[in-house]
Amino acid sequence: MTDLVGVWEVALSDGVHKIEFEHGTTSGKRVVYVDGKEVIRRDWMFKLVGKETFSVGGTETKATINIDAVSGFAYEYTLEINGKSLKKYMENRSKTTNTWVINLDGVDCRIVLEKDTMDIWCNGQKMETAGEFVEDGTETHFTVGNHDCCIKAVSSGKRREGIIHSLIVDECEIPESLE
Repeated sequence: MTDLVGVWEVALSDGVHKIEFEHGTTSGKRVVYVDGKEVIRRDWMFKLVGKETFSVGGTETKATINIDAVSGFAYEYTLEINGKSLKKYMENRSKTTNTWVINLDGVDCRIVLEKDTMDIWCNGQKMETAGEFVEDGTETHFTVGNHDCCIKAVSSGKRREGIIHSLIVDECEIPESLE
């Protein structure tokens, strides 16, 4: 990878994915790697600016690398996820998901709740869940290994804050992680 010009890390529900981009400005070569695996290779491209679109992760999330000329032979590389800049996408994602990182039996587990679908992911696997209504909200139960897990959803009582989600593993509340 001699022409490596961009590296991004993208947190999706099924995990954090590393995107690498090679751009040979003399050869016109473009290569995109996702998690170390080559997904696009174009040799001898005469047009040095443009875009490359590909999918990332098990959820086939659409990603685009934009190549723009800045001045002379200088280029700017930007990554878009689902049509939004990476920064905008991650800001929006923090509103639509909750993420917890916990070590269970010596293994780091990244648990993600997608608030819009109530899907729960653990280390890239969509979990089997059972939801139930309880006195103060809802509980969504699932297991990781031999650990009983539950995501509780309760009203904050404030319109601006909305619903508060908390992860309980083996009857202990786990603090949320900031990605």
